[in-house]
Amino acid sequence: MKSRYRWFVVATFFLFMLLHQSDKLLIGTLTPNIMETFGISMTQMGAISTGALIVGALFYPVWGYLYDRYARAKLLALASLLWGVTTWLNAIAPTYRAFLITRASTGIDDSSYPGIYSLIADYFSPSKRGRVYGLLQLAMPLGFLVGMALALALRDTIGWRAVFYITGALGVLLAAVIFFGVKEPQRGGSEPELADVEMSTTYRFSWPVARDLFKKRTMRLLFLQGFFGVFPWNVINFWFFTFLEKERGYEGGALYVTMAVAVLVLAAGYPVGGILGDVLFKRTPRGRAIVATVGVLMGAVLMVLTLSVPAANQTLFLILLAATAFFIPFASPNVVSIVSDVTLPEVRSTAISIQYLIESAGAALAPLMAGAIADRTSLGTAILSINTTTWLICGLIYIGVIFLVPRDIDALRHEMQERAEHERALKVAAPSSPG
Repeated sequence: MKSRYRWFVVATFFLFMLLHQSDKLLIGTLTPNIMETFGISMTQMGAISTGALIVGALFYPVWGYLYDRYARAKLLALASLLWGVTTWLNAIAPTYRAFLITRASTGIDDSSYPGIYSLIADYFSPSKRGRVYGLLQLAMPLGFLVGMALALALRDTIGWRAVFYITGALGVLLAAVIFFGVKEPQRGGSEPELADVEMSTTYRFSWPVARDLFKKRTMRLLFLQGFFGVFPWNVINFWFFTFLEKERGYEGGALYVTMAVAVLVLAAGYPVGGILGDVLFKRTPRGRAIVATVGVLMGAVLMVLTLSVPAANQTLFLILLAATAFFIPFASPNVVSIVSDVTLPEVRSTAISIQYLIESAGAALAPLMAGAIADRTSLGTAILSINTTTWLICGLIYIGVIFLVPRDIDALRHEMQERAEHERALKVAAPSSPG
């Protein structure tokens, strides 16, 4: 596969993730306008986001199975089309009940990302995947900023429904780009053992292979980590604005500048973490897990230091908050890379989908736990206690991955070598055509 075309695919999926995240997250900025339109309470508005989260979680295993069974590129085009159509339906909903249902339907495509990661794994060799995954995940925090800017600029001029029409149209447009522009690579074609082998055997999803995912000790630890690993991000995402405003006295420009700086620095952490993981992976199969461990432990230490800064010292607080944000995403691209390092190509989408399904459970629980702790103490205590505790738990789990991952990587490399030898044997055994 030509290098230039591979990067076209990366650029296409980066744009998909950037605009999709913008569409998904801009509802937060549009909330006051939507509540005014339908005359609803905050509880009713909260149910709208909950519905989409539940539907998205339920569809993770569905997408995972479909990606491993059929052409991923075409399914990703379908996901983009669903994004556009369901957003349009959401825009025309005449009543709160219709809006609730149509917003829940937007969760269908929210769980479509595992196909992107699986497909990218077949475009890039193991030594380069971390940086590519980190680059793609950079789109998520940038999407948050783009969505917020888009909503703030347009909600009071063209209205929230028209904003949804725009983002829905982008989904339909990208569906066409993906359908006609992205080719389906050979599953496992980027594995070093198969690089010079023309595959005649097609490997597809099978239940026995999928069940074997739970037999890999590395995957069991990653699944466990997935539940706890999303607690900090979701607590910060849901409560940090309120914490800065209510407990540290931030307002107006200072509030938005602080959050914008934190989000931009956090965004930089994704590709940096992925690149560091690739560099260390070339030296040792434990490299990605080492980077992930450093990321979560540094996050825990820096969060303690950040929240201990007096409220009056906003400069030092911003510096330490940015440093914390930089390390938070180190684990993310490396976890996806480790999944690709230890799982067979035909079940990678399923493996990532299971990972994200488990993360969804943690994502749903984290804001509730933080709110309960805050009611008894303070938001600062809730954020600090939940984040440091879960980062320390994740650090211990990643240390376990450091010890276990070489064996599972060796097992995958052995299986890839056997497949390559099988294909070569088939070529030798094939009868020559008559002269």
